[in-house]
Parts: sequence; structure tokens; C-alpha cells
Amino acid sequence: MLEHKDHFHGSDLEKIEKIYGIKKEEIVSFSANVNPLGISPRLRSELSSHITRIENYPDREYKDLRESIAEYSGADPSHIIVGNGTTELISLFIQITHPKKALILGPTYSEYEREITLEGGRTRYYPLKEDADFRLDIHHFTDKLSEDLDLVILCNPNNPTSTCISKNEMRTILDVCKENNIYVMVDETYMEFVEESEKYSSIPLAAFYNNIIILRGTSKFFAAPGLRLGYAITGNADLLKAINQYKNPWMINSLAEIAGCIMFSDKEYIKETVSLISSERERLYEMFTKSHKFKAFKPTANFMLLKILDDSLSSGALFERAIREKMMIRDCSTFPFLSDRFIRICFMNKADNDRLAECLLR
Repeated sequence: MLEHKDHFHGSDLEKIEKIYGIKKEEIVSFSANVNPLGISPRLRSELSSHITRIENYPDREYKDLRESIAEYSGADPSHIIVGNGTTELISLFIQITHPKKALILGPTYSEYEREITLEGGRTRYYPLKEDADFRLDIHHFTDKLSEDLDLVILCNPNNPTSTCISKNEMRTILDVCKENNIYVMVDETYMEFVEESEKYSSIPLAAFYNNIIILRGTSKFFAAPGLRLGYAITGNADLLKAINQYKNPWMINSLAEIAGCIMFSDKEYIKETVSLISSERERLYEMFTKSHKFKAFKPTANFMLLKILDDSLSSGALFERAIREKMMIRDCSTFPFLSDRFIRICFMNKADNDRLAECLLR
């Protein structure tokens, strides 16, 4: 197990407030990777009218919500399981499958390794190479897949590199994993931010492969981390049965159930989000690419990894500079295979992005 250092998470605004004496409401978080538009306007205006739903238990099957997710994502409703955020679903999947040895694409989110370790399993990392701009070499990667593995974990798009594996590349991985009896867990937390995401999402593959589970949530794209609503998609009937038997009878509350139905149908909000992130992603990538102080790695999601080229600076120093101007960036020195030469920023609205760029590029 790799050693993970302490760091400020995008949700740690209370800690920032206490340490730096800055009111958390005044901090623009470029670390949390949350949609800058805030929650869906339809959700804001309609949810309160459903307050009486808390007088009753939620539907055990969450039929309406699963159908809303199916219409939104293109998944089969019978392949969908909802949960109290993707973190709970990751934990539930690991508890049921008990992987003894897992391979994780890194650098990435630390929760995967933590959950496997808690269940007594072991992990090893397949490191993405900086000299390949952190893009995955599919053939080299699949050559490392063998029968001693139980599970492969892929964050797609990957956090913090913002690189993406195409659907066709995922087919290749799944085929090799199938031959070696390896299950594949794909975390698509940031997939909805990707331009032409249908070329990258693994959701359609769940209808053809029984060795894949895909995870998504509403914390990032729908700017609702406090709602704790996530969902998993798999076509494996045995796994679906095991999860349904093992899980709590009511995974999410009645208002979260209603909120999901509202959000997933707010097409105007979804379209506006994709448009904003797409334009700001291109604009900031070009801006930082022109700078001699940073190397920008081409992003596909709503965040971008930057390498610091100025020897007089470090990730910690830039974090301090930004936070004192009430902006929070991600110091990437805590990620496996990265160092204090890397930071990550997410894309907010144009005015905030310009303010951050001015702070970092000066």
C-alpha cells in the first residue's frame, strides 16, 4: 500500500476557514471539481413542492429514479443500482466481491485502495507515464493483466490527469480481463463533462460484458455533493442479485429520489454545463500552454493537470498564493507518482478562471 500524505480536499473549506481566517463562503474552490453553475434550476424551483414525500418510505426498488437514470444515461433500468453516493457503492462492491489482488491505474483517487485494504486485499498501481502525457498505452497495460488479479480499477476520465480511455480501448481491456477472470470497475464520475462522451463512456458495454461495473454520481456534474446520490450499472445478474441482497433496503432518502428524477431531466441545464466547460477547457488549456511557467496536460474532463516549470515555485507555494486571494487549488504532491511540481485546477465561470490564471501566471 502506498503512503498517502495529508492534504486539503475540495470539501475542506471549514479547515481552510480556520487556518487562514477566510470565510468559506468567500472561497472559490478550484479543487472540488464541481459544476460552477450550481444545482439544476429545475431542482431549485421544484424540490420544495415535494417535501411531503418524507412522510413515506421511499420505493424499495426506486423504480422511477432508475428509469430516469436509464433515460439519461442510456443504460438498461434493470442494470442500475442507486446508492448513497459513489463512495458507498464502491465500498459495497468491494465488500461483496472481496478482491484479493487489484490493479489500479495511477495516479488516482485514493478511496479505491483504501476500500480494498479494509477488506484485506492487496493493491498495486500501474503508473501512467508523464512522458506520454499520462495517456494509457493500452497494449502495454493489457500485457500486465494476468490471472493473479481479481480486479482492475479505472477512473475514466482519470483524476487528476484528466485523460480518457475510449470505448473501443475499453473493449480491448475487457476482452483481456474476461480471459483472465478479472472484474473491471470503471469510475465515470467526470464522464458527463467530456465532449462527445458517447465515444468514451462504458455504459453501453454493460449490455455485452458481465465483468464490468460502472459508477457515476451527482456530486460533480450536478453540483450536489450534499445530496449523496450515486448509481452503479452492471449487466452481471449474479452481482446485481448479490448487491440487492446485501445492501440496506433504503439506500437513499425520498427527497434524493425525487431530486434525481428532476435533475436528470433538466436538459437545458445539462446542455449549458457541457457548453460552458467545453469552451473554458479549451480557453484555459491554450492560455497555460502558451506560458513558460507551466506544462498543461490536455484535459478531457472539467479539470486540468499542470506541471510547474518555474524552479522557484512549488505546488505548496502556489496553493498559498491562491488561497490568500480566496481561491483554492489542488496541491498534487499527495498523489502517487506525482510531486510538488504538479497542481490541478478545475474550470469555473469565465471571470473566476481569469482571476485564477492571473494569480498563477504572474
